[in-house]
Amino acid sequence: MRRARAIEPSQAPPVVWKGGRAQVTVHSRIPNSMLLAEQLGPLLLIQMRCGSVTISRPEGALTPADRQSTFILVLSGGASLRHYGRQIELYPGDITMYDHSAEYTLHFGQPTQVIMIRVNSTAIRQIFPVPDSFYGQRIPGDVGLTSTALAMAKDLSAKLETRPGLHFNERVATHLLDVLATAYAEVMDEPSSATSLMERRFWKVRLFIEENLRDPSLSPSLVAERLKLSDRYLRMIFAVSDESPSAYILRRRLEECARQFSDERWRGRSITEIAFSWGFNSAPHFTRTFRQHFGMAPSQYRLKHQTERAEPALLQYILEKRHPEERA
Repeated sequence: MRRARAIEPSQAPPVVWKGGRAQVTVHSRIPNSMLLAEQLGPLLLIQMRCGSVTISRPEGALTPADRQSTFILVLSGGASLRHYGRQIELYPGDITMYDHSAEYTLHFGQPTQVIMIRVNSTAIRQIFPVPDSFYGQRIPGDVGLTSTALAMAKDLSAKLETRPGLHFNERVATHLLDVLATAYAEVMDEPSSATSLMERRFWKVRLFIEENLRDPSLSPSLVAERLKLSDRYLRMIFAVSDESPSAYILRRRLEECARQFSDERWRGRSITEIAFSWGFNSAPHFTRTFRQHFGMAPSQYRLKHQTERAEPALLQYILEKRHPEERA
């Protein structure tokens, strides 16, 4: 059992998990913040109780030898996940899954308790032969066997805290994985074999694009060349979505630029620097396409969203200064 606790706002020490290092930053006034990890056969069961925490795997920061997947089960509070081109919000009872070897950002913006279940590639493919289509999908807590999976995970976690190393824990973990697979199967209907094949290829193409968004030379022709597809077949693969390959690349680049414009950590970088870091090579083209997509110029978007983020923080500061005795 590995354990990291943070009582005051602090930088928690890195916790080493199989497959890489995760740097967890804890900003919490919760007196019993907690991070626990226990290996159970093919699963790594992680319990987290915290205030504000961001866990991320930036592009190129981690290349594990064994591709792994992680389920997130939200017990209380809430979270947001940015992964595979999706941005989803999670609420108590919800479940999602992400690819640990791909780029992702998981943010807990309030007091939250979650259970994370990391699964190696062999085990995950036994229940999801094509897991790519499941990454970044929200499974609501009030549907099917989701609540059953949550109850099993909570019960197993409680046993591990009080009596770690019990001989039956690995068997229970395997049953938990089966229940999670059934919960997903109930929510996400199985497509036909032809559709399934096209969706597998679509997710493969989409993952390649996500991993190469910053490359200025990224284009549908380059994607087709690297993945050994014809341009025509690439367009056929994208027929499962509502976008062409070029429209998808442009939209995702614009969304990543917008995300950094609204993030105070990027305040010191100019609009052009951020745009060029996401593969744009013409400032006028970027400004024009950004305005078409978001309905305002990049500078207006940045000012609007940073102001919206600053006002609640300023109000919080004023209230704390005025009523220090009311601080948590």
